[in-house]
Amino acid sequence: RKGEEKRRERRERGGRKREEGRRWRSRSQREGRGRGGGGTIGWQAGSRATMYYSDTDSLSGISGRMRTKKRPAILETAMDNNPPLRSSGRQVKRKTFETEEEEDGCEKKYRKCEKAGCTATHPVCFASASERCAKNGYTSRWYHLSCGEHFCNECFDHCYRSHKDGYEKYATWKRIWTSNGKTEPSLKAFMSDQLVPFWVQCSKPNCAKWRQLTRDIQMTASSAKTYRCGMKTHTTVKSENTDPCSLSEDLRVGEVEDNKWYSMLIVPPLLKDSPAAPFLGAYYPDCVGMSPSCVNTNRFHNEYSSMKMNSSEQNKTIQSSGMSPYFQPFYQPNECGKALCVRPDVMELDELYEFPEYSRDPTMYLALRNLILALWNINCTEVLTPQKCANHIVVRGLVRIRCVIEVEKILYFVTRKGLVNTGVLTVNPDRPLLPSCYHKKNVIVIGAGAAGLAAARQLRNFGIKVMVLEARDRIGGRVWDDYSLGVTVGKGAQIVNGCINNPIALMCEQLGNKMHKLGDRCDLIEEGGRVVDPTIDKSIDFHFNAMLDVVADWRKDKKQFQDVPLGEKIEEIYKAFSQESGVQFSDLEVKVLQFHLGNLEYACGSNLQQVSARSWDHNEFFAQFAGDHTLFTSGYSSIISKLGDALDIRLNMPVVSINYSGDDICIGTANGTLWMTQKVLVTVPLTLLQKNTIQFYPHLSERKIKAINSLGQGVIEKIALQFPYRFWENKIQGSDFFGHIPPSPDKRGLFGVFYDMDPQGKHCVLMSVISGDAVAVIRDMTEQQVIELCMKVLKELFKEQEVPDPVRYFVTQWNKDPWTQMAYSFIKAGGSGEAYDIIAEDIQGKVFFAGEATNRHFPQTVTGAYLSGVREASKIAAL
Repeated sequence: RKGEEKRRERRERGGRKREEGRRWRSRSQREGRGRGGGGTIGWQAGSRATMYYSDTDSLSGISGRMRTKKRPAILETAMDNNPPLRSSGRQVKRKTFETEEEEDGCEKKYRKCEKAGCTATHPVCFASASERCAKNGYTSRWYHLSCGEHFCNECFDHCYRSHKDGYEKYATWKRIWTSNGKTEPSLKAFMSDQLVPFWVQCSKPNCAKWRQLTRDIQMTASSAKTYRCGMKTHTTVKSENTDPCSLSEDLRVGEVEDNKWYSMLIVPPLLKDSPAAPFLGAYYPDCVGMSPSCVNTNRFHNEYSSMKMNSSEQNKTIQSSGMSPYFQPFYQPNECGKALCVRPDVMELDELYEFPEYSRDPTMYLALRNLILALWNINCTEVLTPQKCANHIVVRGLVRIRCVIEVEKILYFVTRKGLVNTGVLTVNPDRPLLPSCYHKKNVIVIGAGAAGLAAARQLRNFGIKVMVLEARDRIGGRVWDDYSLGVTVGKGAQIVNGCINNPIALMCEQLGNKMHKLGDRCDLIEEGGRVVDPTIDKSIDFHFNAMLDVVADWRKDKKQFQDVPLGEKIEEIYKAFSQESGVQFSDLEVKVLQFHLGNLEYACGSNLQQVSARSWDHNEFFAQFAGDHTLFTSGYSSIISKLGDALDIRLNMPVVSINYSGDDICIGTANGTLWMTQKVLVTVPLTLLQKNTIQFYPHLSERKIKAINSLGQGVIEKIALQFPYRFWENKIQGSDFFGHIPPSPDKRGLFGVFYDMDPQGKHCVLMSVISGDAVAVIRDMTEQQVIELCMKVLKELFKEQEVPDPVRYFVTQWNKDPWTQMAYSFIKAGGSGEAYDIIAEDIQGKVFFAGEATNRHFPQTVTGAYLSGVREASKIAAL
């Protein structure tokens, strides 16, 4: 009976409250009062008090307003007549509506998300952290993470209030986040990082639907790779006979592709267990797109809490994981001057141009770009596909779907730029690296050297039709290896200068080729057999570098018309030093200085009287390849031949004309054949451009012709000799090379350095170079005469012992090769490094140029030629 009386009393009290609420609401409407916006208070029927405020309000501000706002008398009366067990006003409101639902059969109440622009009309709480979770029912406030993900005020209180059960977990997460990350921890970040369910895509090709996992399942890269519909998902399969893939996809998935959905995302995605973590241990994880709460980001910050892990420590970390020490795709904090490195926490200019939507918040782009680069450097022997990248995107919530969509775009971009999926990688022609929109082109490449083959290889892998025309009967250009002496000896290039991030090192890794690290020791030997005292060598080397420093200071305020020859400037500085200091070099010291000058001429490819003092080392203003200098023991031809595999190469096809006046380009060859194409890439040596070997119609611009002629054609010749035994071994004691001190300035550059071509000591081969004015000395000599001249020098250097006659030998004659006539370019006096950029400029988006003489950053090298080809392939593909 008592229970029946209490129920009757509640019904009467509820009826009075509803009537009072209706009267108050009608009075408010008459007086012009309505529901408030953000930061205002509105009252609904049933004396229900609800606060509205914007998402930008701080949590402390919210709680403060809730405490200080005075409740209306209606609500206070209701609380006095039927006091709740707890002091929370939400308890009274919740009970009132429960009573309405149960006893009056009223329709269930819903509340929309208050985030302006949110499309969710009936939000559902994903957290279910509190026993009082609103789930898909009513709550005093919905907290917005994305248009498809919200959590209720009850779950908010459960984690945020210190007296609630969920607070300890939130506080623990907050401590980890604060100790490892840089951004401020918040409850929304906690929900995104810890409680939002994972989404995975069905791996069946004919399905590929997205499914939401249950909260208790942790997603990994391996589980994402093998997931099939029906494997413990949020959607329950009602019948065992029902195909899980036949169930419709969640409607929220379709909204994720919309840019508006991304603009409504509150917390940017931070990846868990990212493969980039071993590379980025010195960075705050959340600054490079990784979650600070993850184990693999915790580890590094606990070990290097000072945030000053140097590059050598970073390299040890990378090497311990089995990766090549030459692969360092990211700058470390406070590090600079390393070629082909990117800042993991900043977007490059070309990236901002390609993806302007990430200019305000680049977190997602950085996370995905860093992931892609890391995966490529971990395994560069296989094609990196969007699916492989997607499997490693471990992040909670619907944003993972967006990440998978975006990672494909970013992968195509970095592939086109030649940062990944490059080198001698084998690509199935039926599965090109770029989508079909890039395939509607055909290209002809003129020249099958390193630049031409690199470009052709890239274009073919992109899915673009390409053909190569080569004047010689072989490929390689200035890369030409000889195998007749028992070891590989490069008639052209064979040394790799700086291996870190060098694409040559990358291709060696792909092919399994080894390089021999060159030591620093280089004994200098006088004619007569005496080894120069190392202290004298160090002293003269110091003075020589000091003279170059003076040249660097002199040119700071000099214009191009004030330029002078480098040899003339060095001689002027040397005389001034001698007069001002009174220091006079001994005869031996003068000879050692001549050796260093000869070595500089070898580097420039010319007599110093022709080289610009203002711009001789112009490329040093850009980041260069760091790390070991190595001898490519298997030879560059191993790379060249692999680059040429499966390409359409036409040998003995010297091009004589290029007519680009019409819609299509007409290319004429010496045998009268005409070829039509949409784009043409010219990769011939600089000398052929200077001598107008190819006629252009219309003619090249005066600006381009001036730039072509402002560069010099450096010439280097090489000689290699095979002996019956290693007579030099005892004297140089295992060094990789030794120097020859010229007896007089006119002999400078004549066999200046001898290289031991077999570091293992099984073969007896020496190789030397001829540079500077010495090239003219041997130009008209026969091969036998050059060999005799070289043997005379060797017998002087090893005068104390017998020097055997060579068994086999060869001497190069690049200056007489009609399709080369040079070794590499240099800047003549009065020129500038800008000439390289001008030569590289395309003409009307039809005619493109590549080669070492078009690469301002890395001229004079096979690496520079290769990268110029990759650069032009990217430009052609983008048009």
